[in-house]
Amino acid sequence: MNLELEFLGTADARRVPVYGCRCRACERARNDPRYVRRPCSALIRAEGYQMMLDAGRTDLCETFAPGTIQSVLVTHYHMDHVMGLFHLRWGAGHTLPVHGPDDPDGCDDLYKHPGILQFQPPLAPFVPTDIGPFTVTPLPLNHSKPTLGYGIEYRGIRLAYLTDTVGLPDPTTAWLQQSPLALMVLDCSVPPKPNPPRNHNDLNLALALAEQIRPEKTLLTHLGHQLDDYLMSAPELPDGVEVAFDGRVVELGS
Repeated sequence: MNLELEFLGTADARRVPVYGCRCRACERARNDPRYVRRPCSALIRAEGYQMMLDAGRTDLCETFAPGTIQSVLVTHYHMDHVMGLFHLRWGAGHTLPVHGPDDPDGCDDLYKHPGILQFQPPLAPFVPTDIGPFTVTPLPLNHSKPTLGYGIEYRGIRLAYLTDTVGLPDPTTAWLQQSPLALMVLDCSVPPKPNPPRNHNDLNLALALAEQIRPEKTLLTHLGHQLDDYLMSAPELPDGVEVAFDGRVVELGS
């Protein structure tokens, strides 16, 4: 059985195109839907089990039939990563487990009025947890709110999903270097900056992390329109590093 990762969204909080912006990247996205970026999230599946990584898209109820998503794995509770849960919670006929970091504040009143959402006990960093057919290891990230990336293993295939972060804590880097990674999905929101950004990787940091961790492939996500614009004129990315786009499906395994 293969492991598949589908990018449901690859944008930062502004999305692409940005409302009112006339830069090249935003105009390109308006003219060609292949370049539209929606809230950063993904879907991972194997053996008929589908787990959603973040839930920022607001069209989840229209896109996924009841019962087709078996669980949600939240990286953190900023609005652009959980907006879809606010509508989804008022569903009926089934429940949906939600796993995430230890954040007592959560987001607005999701904890108080969860509806069909079943918020599970907070995940502990570096403690593997079985969710469906996957072994999930929470990995601390550097962000303005309690945030976890995830190492996900399925039948010996290892991938890492790391958004939102600026750099990586040393213990997380050490964990990622323990065993080969088939895929690293990495936050990269802005073009190269003279000084490190506050909450998200710029391209310099992202490429340095890819070189340090050396997965088989690195896919950049959580992109902003300024980075898209920069990449339209920039040299090609190093071998093994690519930019993710909405709708892309990556198949791992033989």
